[in-house]
Amino acid sequence: MVKPKIYLIDVTNRDGVQTSRICLSKLQKTMINLYLNEMGVFQSEFGFPLTRHETNYLNANLELVKKGVLVPIRLGGWLRATQDDVKNALKLVPHLKHVNLSISTSDQMIVHKFKGKLDHQSVIKEMAEAVKEAGHLGVESVGVNAEDASRTEIDYLVKFAQAAKAAGASRIRYCDTLGCDTPFSIYARIKLLAEAVNIPIEVHCHNDLGLVVANSIAGAKAANDAGCDAYINTCVNGMGERAGNADLVSVILAIKYGNDMKNYLLDDRVTLKTAWKICKYASYAFGVPIPINQPGVGANAFAHESGIHADGALKDRRNYELYDYEELGRGEPEIIDTGRKITAGEYSGIKGFRNVYDKLEVAFKDDSEATEVLELVRYANVHNQKPLIDEELKFVAKYPDIARKIFTMTP
Repeated sequence: MVKPKIYLIDVTNRDGVQTSRICLSKLQKTMINLYLNEMGVFQSEFGFPLTRHETNYLNANLELVKKGVLVPIRLGGWLRATQDDVKNALKLVPHLKHVNLSISTSDQMIVHKFKGKLDHQSVIKEMAEAVKEAGHLGVESVGVNAEDASRTEIDYLVKFAQAAKAAGASRIRYCDTLGCDTPFSIYARIKLLAEAVNIPIEVHCHNDLGLVVANSIAGAKAANDAGCDAYINTCVNGMGERAGNADLVSVILAIKYGNDMKNYLLDDRVTLKTAWKICKYASYAFGVPIPINQPGVGANAFAHESGIHADGALKDRRNYELYDYEELGRGEPEIIDTGRKITAGEYSGIKGFRNVYDKLEVAFKDDSEATEVLELVRYANVHNQKPLIDEELKFVAKYPDIARKIFTMTP
């Protein structure tokens, strides 16, 4: 018997960007996808296929899949669980192969959100029809989201999941939409659900009670204990609506180093080497500082001031450090240029622009190619509304046609 595993589905580019008062540009979302791929994340929920300003970005990123750039990560779209949404999404994003279809399942939502438009029976019917439509249109994997699963009657949740499986769903997303679960309640509910339906479980938790990582780990353990694979939803730096989603790095650290977790298998592609880079980038892109006490990547994560702690850490790091900072890609000195600085912005000229790329060791075959990339970099700066980092500049130069699509929106 194959031992079940825990996989990561990052939702920064879907739930993370729904965080009130912040946003990401399409280039920034693309960079997040590239970093997630480098980190070994199984799937990125990369956007909303029915949102028109996402169309070019989504299709451009799927071109990066075809080019072998965004592989082996899967790119999944979020949709409402309706036939029409599935049909229209595949018209706008025809190469979309992975989706999550979402519908509310709790009495609270069915009564007070749908307001009589749907009842318990029609919720299941609508969901099942959408799943079948996705399969008919060539979608390869369908996750079915039970929104507000943590407040859904368990017998109904089992019935809902059984119908989803029968319709062809690949997994069920158990959504603790209000963050009201505890590690004890989510373990019991997901264990029962997984045993009853025998289907992989996605665990999607929110941090309203400060329990998001604990709940995510408990839910994944429950699915594995029932013999099913688990998929934990994460966001970089714990972004997400209200108090946020499960922090990507914290989840990985908890699985790798938490007590009683050594018998649970994390997807072997996952690496923490990119952790420092992706967290710093997301902080810059979102404009939200990393808290100094954030696990693994916070400024104080490896800082010791107390005499006893400092002495102990200097004698043997394991006295006061559970894991090594090098594992997270930390430790290299970061050089800040305090002299002359030439930047590439929306009003740059060709001389300064070429100086920037010379320092990045990027060569252009002729002035025509340099001029083309300069024009795209100008657009990129307007698009991001902040200076481009080196890796964004390299991306634009390497994939100008993709970059052009990402920057293009037609209202």
